[in-house]
Amino acid sequence: MRPILAFFSAYAVAMLFFNYDVSSQTTAKPETVVQTGSDVAFDYTLTDESGTVIDSSKGKQPMHYIHGQGQIIPGLEKELAGMAVGGEKKVTVKPEDGYGPINPQAFQEIPKEKLPADALKVGTMLMAQGPQGQGVPVRVHEIKENTVIMDFNHPLAGKTLSFGIKITDIKSAAK
Repeated sequence: MRPILAFFSAYAVAMLFFNYDVSSQTTAKPETVVQTGSDVAFDYTLTDESGTVIDSSKGKQPMHYIHGQGQIIPGLEKELAGMAVGGEKKVTVKPEDGYGPINPQAFQEIPKEKLPADALKVGTMLMAQGPQGQGVPVRVHEIKENTVIMDFNHPLAGKTLSFGIKITDIKSAAK
């Protein structure tokens, strides 16, 4: 009787060790990686081509978005697919996958008197009202004698962007 108990005890220990070993080598479960419909949170640092920090979540709440809904720029969203919580990555996004190239049609000439006097400096950022009432950032591009050329391109249009990313949380896609 004892040899049988010893066999079952050894078998149980071997199975426990085998199960532990196998589970430690598996990859992340599909519901724990970024996929369409996932509610994703990530920390980031955004820099331009010269390495200047443009924005960062350091000291702030992580960025949240729903993957696959176009809530972040396409080049970044594509690179986050398949990442797991704790995953870190450096991502470079070209203008065509970010905020687009600079559009020459987005420059408009307006009368000087339409702007506040303190805004009459090249580089001044203002908020204009878009067609649906949303705020649209605009930049004073050039000042002429009676008019001002305003740049309605996104401030990051035409720029190659670099992101340092760390996934902090993923909630499964709604089923």
